[in-house]
Amino acid sequence: MTTALLILIASAGGTGICLVFAGARPVLLQPISGGAGGPARTGRRLRRGLIALIAGLVAFMVTRWPVAIPLVALAVVGLEGLGGRPARHAIERIEAIASWTEMLRDTLAGAAGLTQALIATAPICPQVIREQVSTLASRLSSGVTLSVALESFADELTDPAADVVVASLLMAATERAHRLGELLGALAESTREEVAMRQGVEASRSSARSAVRTVAGFSMAFLGLMALFDRPYLAPYRSASGQAVLVVVGALFALGLWLMAVMVRARPAPRLFAPEPGR
Repeated sequence: MTTALLILIASAGGTGICLVFAGARPVLLQPISGGAGGPARTGRRLRRGLIALIAGLVAFMVTRWPVAIPLVALAVVGLEGLGGRPARHAIERIEAIASWTEMLRDTLAGAAGLTQALIATAPICPQVIREQVSTLASRLSSGVTLSVALESFADELTDPAADVVVASLLMAATERAHRLGELLGALAESTREEVAMRQGVEASRSSARSAVRTVAGFSMAFLGLMALFDRPYLAPYRSASGQAVLVVVGALFALGLWLMAVMVRARPAPRLFAPEPGR
């Protein structure tokens, strides 16, 4: 029985360690040039994995249940996944694109050419997209053609709202479109309307996420209090069969969290500039 318990502990600990690397792997495999936020996102994933592992180890020390390590670690990761950070970041980026579009419109009104206007807005554009706009300006200053630089800019932003603006700029660069300033103003206005719509949707999703986090948090807190103050009631779960039952219950709980996270997750909108196969 002692050998089996040690095997379970080792397996659970290995699962927790795998969670740490699994949290960082998706970002570590991304190209470094793929937009802003890479190192910061890697740090957040590492911290999330470490917090999940520590929570699992604390749960094991309190309950002496080997399966508590992966179950609690997965619950922590799942609850963190119910946060609205990606949606908020997307809204901030769309709003930044609207502000940058207005800057382009105003700069073009000063009789500057399109290439000069793009370069001039790089130091003053919103911080959320400043890295991508600065890269665009650097490419234009080094002699890269306007169409190639704009297409690379759209690939780096990977945002449908930016694709619409880039498509308008490409049309102006290749077809010599007239009244580009008015078109950019209209695009900025429609982009801000999209921001307002997304903010309303995100507010409703935030209430649903809060309800799920509250229910899950109270459930975990109740189980922790029972493990601390009513150990005889939970004694049957220390057996092998009890641990198996906990695995089933924990899997169902994790499935419920995952389904709720899927329900409140923002769906990516289709883009005008689809990425090339294999990229």
